[in-house]
Amino acid sequence: MAETHEDEGIPTRPLDFIREQVRADNAAGTYGGRVQTRFPPEPNGFPHIGHAKAVCLNFEVAAEHGGTCRLRFDDTNPEGEDAAYAEAIADDIAWLGYEPDGPVVHASDYFEELYGWAEHLVGEGLAYVDDQDAETISATRGDFNTPGVESGCRDRSVEENLSLLRAMRAGRFSDGEKVLRARIDMAHPNMLMRDPVMYRIRHIPHFRTGDAWCIYPTYDWAHGQSDAIEGVTHSLCSLEFDAHRQLYDWYLEHLPLPGDRPRQYEFARLNLTHTVTSKRKLSALITDGLVDGWDDPRLPTLRGLRRRGYPPEAIREFCAHIGVARVNGVHEIELLESFVRTHHNRHALRRMAVLRPLEVVIDNWPEGRVEHRRAVNNPEDPDAGERDVPFSGRLWIERDDFMLDPPRKFYRLAPGREVRLRAGYFLRCNDVETGPDSEVLRLRCTYDPDTGGGQAPDGRKVRATIHWVSADHAVEARVALYDRLFTDPVPGADGRDPLESYNPASRELIGGAKVEPALAGTPPGEVVQFERLGYFARDTEAADLFHRTVGLRDEWANIQKRRQQNR
Repeated sequence: MAETHEDEGIPTRPLDFIREQVRADNAAGTYGGRVQTRFPPEPNGFPHIGHAKAVCLNFEVAAEHGGTCRLRFDDTNPEGEDAAYAEAIADDIAWLGYEPDGPVVHASDYFEELYGWAEHLVGEGLAYVDDQDAETISATRGDFNTPGVESGCRDRSVEENLSLLRAMRAGRFSDGEKVLRARIDMAHPNMLMRDPVMYRIRHIPHFRTGDAWCIYPTYDWAHGQSDAIEGVTHSLCSLEFDAHRQLYDWYLEHLPLPGDRPRQYEFARLNLTHTVTSKRKLSALITDGLVDGWDDPRLPTLRGLRRRGYPPEAIREFCAHIGVARVNGVHEIELLESFVRTHHNRHALRRMAVLRPLEVVIDNWPEGRVEHRRAVNNPEDPDAGERDVPFSGRLWIERDDFMLDPPRKFYRLAPGREVRLRAGYFLRCNDVETGPDSEVLRLRCTYDPDTGGGQAPDGRKVRATIHWVSADHAVEARVALYDRLFTDPVPGADGRDPLESYNPASRELIGGAKVEPALAGTPPGEVVQFERLGYFARDTEAADLFHRTVGLRDEWANIQKRRQQNR
């Protein structure tokens, strides 16, 4: 971890290279001590866990230095963009715990100013209208060993280029018939600097501007200029934009900016094992019916994680823990799950649920008697108190908690064996009722009425404690159990399509689960611990459906232990 610092009211925390840069700029008076960032998503899909890192970084860097962070939608491509996506992104940012400074803005708010600057570059001989189509432009760009071929339109006069650009804006040409390109260097070692396209013709209505425009700026043309218009000081981008920085700077150097010139800094993306974050691949999963939608709990979208029961606090803490690096890497998904588990261990209420029920009849229980046992809501939180759990002469236990012929080291229930019932009594199995195919149908048991305090007066011990639900009071529920959505740790790393490692067994839906009555009132989205089974979130819509968020076993700790042993 980096050295920690604390001065001038800045919170103590490890400083990464971006925060060091901000401090250096402030010390040098680069922006007069001003810090302004922005989060600039394109409204063409739902944000995922990778976006969460960018959200946290932009908002927190600004907040730590008394600055501001804006939410700006880079809505420069009308194809696939929609107001619904913009609303979803804003909602997810709020769910993560961040509030933009000032009103939400859009690149489309600046279309007129961007166009004016485009005419400025044309007037300076730094941009020209090209008649070549996209395929030709791509084919003549060259490669890392071969310079590109200059367009025959490159030396048009300023007057002709201005006339053609204005005709493009007026809608006199069809899609793809002409483009506006920056006039930089067709032999530049950075391929992005070889006369990049600035405007393309799209006769497609924009979700905000309607039919007002039929030419739209490319991302590279709009991004830096939007930063400059807003007064951004530190433009924080993920690492794939590293090569774009030269172009970002070139545009800003050749424009009459209204204020400070922003600087772009790139940081490593957030990648997780067994996970794909490509919008195209996520969309393919949905289109092909492999998942249910953008909020499917198996997806890494914030909507999916939210529905599965991942708390925003855990996501923020995870992003802070992994830090900000200069080189892309892959983090184990088990590390993220450990932050989720730690949060829920502190906050989630404990409840009992039986997923695969096996009936238990207590033969010596007084007929018709119902007793309410006191159970702790959360042993990690003394203020959580206790609850009443009904206990009767007929119970449900987990089928896995009984074996007819148990192997060594199986300490749960078996013929002639005694166990402790959580918040209940000692229970002994005396007889087993089976069906024609030898399936265990029912257990006949007796309880020890003197063990209601959890101990036997005669000092005898039991080796296992199991959970249960009163059969006469149980509530029916459905439970969704999840495995990894992709079987490969790094999908697509071997050059194959990542979707080839899709796991068709990534979800198991269990019907007929039996849960204690207190679970019937669980609010939508709330996470509880099913004792001995894991943490489960009540579905945001279906009241009887619970999604397993994470299990109780700390798989990350096991990974760390194995690494230590292998050193």
